[in-house]
Amino acid sequence: MHHPSHTEHATQACIEACSACHQICLHTAMNHCLETGGKHIKAKHFRLMMSCAEICQTSANFQLTGSHFQHSLHELCAEICEACAAECDEIGDMDDCVVACQKCADSCRQMLSTQH
Repeated sequence: MHHPSHTEHATQACIEACSACHQICLHTAMNHCLETGGKHIKAKHFRLMMSCAEICQTSANFQLTGSHFQHSLHELCAEICEACAAECDEIGDMDDCVVACQKCADSCRQMLSTQH
C-alpha cells in the first residue's frame, strides 16, 4: 500500500491552491470587476488579475506533469499571487480573491522550501 509522503501531500495541496486561485481570480475579474467598473477595471489591476489566473493554472499544470521547471514557476507564481492579493485588498470588496491568492502564494513558497 502506498502512503503519500509529506512532499506528495504538499504537492497535492499546492495543485489545489493553484487551481482554486486560477478559478477565483478569473471568475472575479470577468464578473465582479467588469460589472463593478471604476478602479476594478483599471488596466494595471485587470492585467494583474488575469496574469495571476494564468500563472496559477500553469503552475498547477506543471506540477501535474512533473515538469522540472516547477521550481521557477513556484517562485514566479508566489510573487504574482502576493502582488494580486495586495492589490485586491487595497481596492477592496474582493476578499475571496485575496484569500485564494495568499493561500496559493503560501503553498508555492512551501514547495520552494521542500525542493532541492
